[in-house]
Amino acid sequence: MIEWLRKMRTAFGASFLWLVCLIYFTQGFRSFVWTAVSYQLKDRLKLSPSASQFVFSVAFFPWSIKPLYGIISDCIPIKGRKRVPYLVISTVLSLIPWLVLGLNESVRSSSWHLTSLLTLQNLGSAMADVVVDAMIAEAVRSERASLAGDLQSMSWLAMAFGGICGSLSGGYALINFNIDTIFLLFAILPSLQLLSCGLVEESSVGSKVLDSSNSENSNEVNGNSSSIDGDNFLDKKSSISTFRRKRSQKDRKEVISTELQSAEKVDSLASSWFHSLKSAAYSLCCAFGKPIIFRPMAWFFLAHIAVPNLSTVMFYYQTEFLNLDASFLGTARVLGWLGLMFGTFAYNQYLKTMKLRRILMWAHIGLTVLGLLDVVLVSRLNLAFGISDRIMVLWGSALGDAVNQFKFMPFLILSGQLCPPGIEGTLFALFMSINNLGSTLGSFMGASLASILNISSGSFDNLLLGIVIQVLCTLIPIVFLFLIPKEATGVST
Repeated sequence: MIEWLRKMRTAFGASFLWLVCLIYFTQGFRSFVWTAVSYQLKDRLKLSPSASQFVFSVAFFPWSIKPLYGIISDCIPIKGRKRVPYLVISTVLSLIPWLVLGLNESVRSSSWHLTSLLTLQNLGSAMADVVVDAMIAEAVRSERASLAGDLQSMSWLAMAFGGICGSLSGGYALINFNIDTIFLLFAILPSLQLLSCGLVEESSVGSKVLDSSNSENSNEVNGNSSSIDGDNFLDKKSSISTFRRKRSQKDRKEVISTELQSAEKVDSLASSWFHSLKSAAYSLCCAFGKPIIFRPMAWFFLAHIAVPNLSTVMFYYQTEFLNLDASFLGTARVLGWLGLMFGTFAYNQYLKTMKLRRILMWAHIGLTVLGLLDVVLVSRLNLAFGISDRIMVLWGSALGDAVNQFKFMPFLILSGQLCPPGIEGTLFALFMSINNLGSTLGSFMGASLASILNISSGSFDNLLLGIVIQVLCTLIPIVFLFLIPKEATGVST
C-alpha cells in the first residue's frame, strides 16, 4: 500500500493527489451536512414529504447540466488557464451558501432562500466535479496512462471514505450540535479546498499580453526635442509650438491605434470562444444523434423517470412513525456505502463478462424484490415474524445500494465504450448528466405521487399504496431492454 502511494505521488505529485482526494472526500462527506438539511426541512420548516422532495429535486438540478461546465471550461480559459480558475470559482460557490446558512437564521428559516442557496451550492459542487475529472484525464494523458485505473480507484476510495465518515458523524452531530453549527463545520472542507487550489500549478494555454511601445516613442520624441537651437528665442518658441502640435497628433494616432488593436483582440477572442463553443456543441449533437449512443442512454433515462422516487417520504416515515433517530439512520447509510463498495467488487470479479442486458434485467428484478421489503415494513408484517424495524431498514439500505451498483456499473462501462475519440470527457459528462436528470425527474415523480396520495407528515395511510406503485413501476424498464446493445458486456471490445 505504501509503495503504491509512493508510486502515485512520484507520477502525479503530492499536491495534485491531495487536491483530488480532498475534492472526492468532500463529495462523499456531503452526507454529513445533507442529513442536517433533511431535518431542517422536516422539523424547522415543517414541510410535507412531497414539498421536501421537491426542494431536493430543484437543489440537485445543477448536476443535470454538467456538460455545460465542461464546455465552458474547455473553450473559455481564464488568464490562459482552463482548470484551476474554474476550480476556485466552483469552490467559492460551494463555500458561501454554507457560511450564509450557518450565520443567518432568517435565511435558513425561509424555504425559498434555503432552496436557492442549496441550488447554488450544488452548482459549485457539480462544477468542481467536472473540473477535477478533466484534471485527472489530463494528468493521466500527460504523465502515465498505465496509472489511470489507480487514480480513479484512489478517487472512488476517497469518496467512499468520505461517505462513511460523513454518515457516521452526521447522526452524532445532529444529536450534539445545532444545525447552524453543522453548516459551519462542513464549510471547513470547501475552505481547505479553496486554499489547496493554490498548491496546484497549471501551465498557460497562451500569452495574453501585448506590450505597447509608448515609452519608446516618448524617448524618440525627447531625443528630437534636445536638438532645438537655443540661440534664437523666436525660433525656439516656434519650434516648441510646432513640436507640441506634432506630438499631440502623434499621441492621438497612437491612442486610436491602441484602441483599435484592443477592440480587434476582444473581437478575435470572442469569435474564438464562440467558434469553440459552437464546435463542441455540434460534435456533441452529432455523436448523441447516433442510434448506438442514443438508444442505450434513452434506456437509462427511462429507467429513472419510470420509477417514482419515494426516498424522502420514507425518511419522514422512518423518523416520525418508526421513531428512528439520526444516529441510527447514519449507521444505515454507512451500510449503504459498504454495500456500494461490495457491489463494485462483486461486479468486477464475477459479472464483467456477462451480457449487460442480463445484468440490468436481474438488477431491476432485485430492486423489485427489495421494494417488497418496504411493503413488509410499512404494512408491519415484519413484527408478526419477530423482525424489528431496525433490522429491516439496515438490510434494505445495504442491499439496495449494492444492487443499484450492479445497475450503475454497466452504465459507466457502456458510456466509456460509446464515447468517440476527441470528445470523450464532454460526452461522458453528458451521459452522467442524463443519468442525473433522470434521477431528478424521478424525484419529481415521487413528490407528485406523494401529493396525489395525500401522504404528509403524520399521515402515512396511503404510503403502502405508493410503495406498491413504485415496486410495479420498477419492472417497466425491463420491457425496454432491447435498447441496450445485444452483445455488450463489461469487457472493452
